[in-house]
Amino acid sequence: MLIPARMSEAEERRWVGVMLDKLAAQESRSILGDRELTERALRLSEQYFGGRARPGSVRWVTNQNTRWGSCTPSEGSIRLSHRLQGMPEYVVDYVLLHELAHLLVPGHGPRFWQLLEAYPRTERARGYLEGVVAAERLPHLPAAREE
Repeated sequence: MLIPARMSEAEERRWVGVMLDKLAAQESRSILGDRELTERALRLSEQYFGGRARPGSVRWVTNQNTRWGSCTPSEGSIRLSHRLQGMPEYVVDYVLLHELAHLLVPGHGPRFWQLLEAYPRTERARGYLEGVVAAERLPHLPAAREE
């Protein structure tokens, strides 16, 4: 990887991390591709929502760094952040269910959360994701540079 000389060590570490994340996301897609992700979403919809949430497409994306997932109900499209790849299955399932619920209820009102109560690991998954966000905000010690 080529990096401009004007970049600081912090910028260099950040960009190397971004690029490694993108490479890992591309490799992980071959393990659980978009088609498998769609099939998983349909199984979850059947199991927890009686099959009422029917996504038109479900796919991994690399441009969501502040959200775990997003949904466009009018198109029936669901996008999951590549950052979820490698996380426990119950966490990915929760995010899928969260986005599937948006196909039935657009906002985050009581009816929306009532739908998610059907998934027994909702609170555990939310806690896991909150922990990931908290860990990302911790200051990291700079890596030692080789001379």
